[in-house]
Amino acid sequence: MSTKNNFKEMSFLDHLEDLRWLLIRSSIAVIVAAAVAFTFSDFLFDTVIFGPKQSDFVTYQWFCDLAIRFDLDKSFCNKELPFELQNRKMEGQFSVMLWTSITAGLILAAPFILWEIWKFISPAMYQNEKKYARTFISSTSILFFLGVAFGYFVLVPLSINFLANIQISDEVTNQIDINSYIGLVKTTSLATGLIFELPIIIFFLAKLGIVSTENLKSFRRYAYVLILIVASFITPPDVISQIIVSIPMVILYELSIIISKVINKQNQNTSNEITSR
Repeated sequence: MSTKNNFKEMSFLDHLEDLRWLLIRSSIAVIVAAAVAFTFSDFLFDTVIFGPKQSDFVTYQWFCDLAIRFDLDKSFCNKELPFELQNRKMEGQFSVMLWTSITAGLILAAPFILWEIWKFISPAMYQNEKKYARTFISSTSILFFLGVAFGYFVLVPLSINFLANIQISDEVTNQIDINSYIGLVKTTSLATGLIFELPIIIFFLAKLGIVSTENLKSFRRYAYVLILIVASFITPPDVISQIIVSIPMVILYELSIIISKVINKQNQNTSNEITSR
């Protein structure tokens, strides 16, 4: 009997029970990782979270060197970003410390959560498909961490530098609420991590026959325009910065097209084999 048949024989309540344990184990992993992050909160905040606020952050240094070399916009060479952080609530700093630790725990526990997701969906696969477990976990984790790193080291500093230097009048000073600043860091990093999972998402959509290579190719021109528009908003007004931000997104989209092409071809071969029988 095939593995898929065994999966279909499971009742709806059995699936719910598996899902419940997936959520429980994943939550425990996040809590443990969050406790570790909470323990090292000084490093988490002073070095990681508030790193992009400092003018000597590695990204600003890199873009400054790039601007000097190619005679571009030198806003990244500012000695100090024109804003300060404020806490306006009595419990504000504790709340920020708690939820930031949980976010860090979610990022650190991502490989374990992905492993749990794989165990949940694997009963629906054939035996020969289960051998790709290690590839799935490693590739998905690597893409997620690359996305988080890209968001943190590229998009977050670009966004902070852009927003901090906008000034409608000398009468207004930037005294940013700490939740607003940390929300930008967390949301951007996590969102980019999820965006970098695009090839994995396309893989499963192509497996299900929802996405085809033709669809992705026909939408390519619009995708490129959208990527360039987003890049132009968060980067200085020079082409090189926009290209640096756009390249990873374009690579991800092209990789998704290649993956879709391979999966569509496999689906077609499988369909031909079934028809020939």
